[in-house]
Amino acid sequence: MEDGLITGADGKARCWWCAGAEDYREYHDSEWGFPVTDDARLFEKLCLEGFQAGLSWLTILRKREGFRRAFAGFDFEKVARFRPDRVEKLLLDASIVRHRGKIESVVNNAKRTHDVVAAEGSLAALAWRYEPAPAARPARVTKEAVCALTKSAASEALSKELKRRGFSFVGPTTVYAFMQAMGLVNDHVEGCHVRPRVEAARKILVRPG
Repeated sequence: MEDGLITGADGKARCWWCAGAEDYREYHDSEWGFPVTDDARLFEKLCLEGFQAGLSWLTILRKREGFRRAFAGFDFEKVARFRPDRVEKLLLDASIVRHRGKIESVVNNAKRTHDVVAAEGSLAALAWRYEPAPAARPARVTKEAVCALTKSAASEALSKELKRRGFSFVGPTTVYAFMQAMGLVNDHVEGCHVRPRVEAARKILVRPG
């Protein structure tokens, strides 16, 4: 493994972290890092990153369909109307992570997302406002650089703003992982076969707001 790269059976170089599981490689190749401006997907990822705290992303990824069923496809308008008895039912649902604080956080964050959309037009408009400038990014995206970037000035700023608006489970490390996954930054390492595809998608993206 050189510079954080692994080579799969298909001969393609990938980021080191997706080794060992086919569903992880599929997520890496088709989703992680590609820019997202859809509010439902942004809300979903923000919630799932909150659930991941203390767990591996692979655990969350393998429960993602359960989470989607439990939280109405992450339609934040529907989730915002969840009542306490719905939360109690979710605490019995083995297809998700049964953590009261995190479940209640999703309901709270759905309400806060509704408020953001009312004020800003979309959650995407708020999130993409914090896309870091190229000068704030590493000169070369290597494994060493990515491992050092558990948070950034941009993620700290977005975290602070989300907390100000009442969101929970949105610390700067959680928010940085959200930014990586949703394409606000491209942290596929140099030489990964997906990195240029993500760069191309980011280049043509029409930023919201």
